[in-house]
Amino acid sequence: MATLDEIGQEKQKVSERLARLDAERARLGAQLNELEVAERVLTRFGKVDTTERRRRGRPARTAPPPAAARARGRAAQPAQAVSLSDATLRAVQAHGEGATPSEVLSYLAREFGMAVRPNHLGIALQRHRRAGRLESRDSRWFLPHSATG
Repeated sequence: MATLDEIGQEKQKVSERLARLDAERARLGAQLNELEVAERVLTRFGKVDTTERRRRGRPARTAPPPAAARARGRAAQPAQAVSLSDATLRAVQAHGEGATPSEVLSYLAREFGMAVRPNHLGIALQRHRRAGRLESRDSRWFLPHSATG
């Protein structure tokens, strides 16, 4: 009977420890969420540059990764010498007969090495249209008549 009592006591200890760990895990999860929200707020409104963004489940890094490791992800794209706005105008200007959005995308990739998402290109094109720098006719983009002459 002594062994059954010992097993019961050990099960009780393990259950209590598991409950404490679950409570601490929940507390740390809530704290992590609060810190992530604070980081987003500071990044958006405080213009703080967070160079080390951590995601759940990843250990914190103590030193920056070597240059070879950094070149694999999003940072592999070269720094843009020209903005998307200016590059879009240049792409449309290069196509004298008007440019379709797909032609603009291929021009940006070929000439500027820019990988642009289609919705971002559409936003840039519409911004130019609203400002009077571009016109849209027959699903093609043109420079206005006053700018071409």
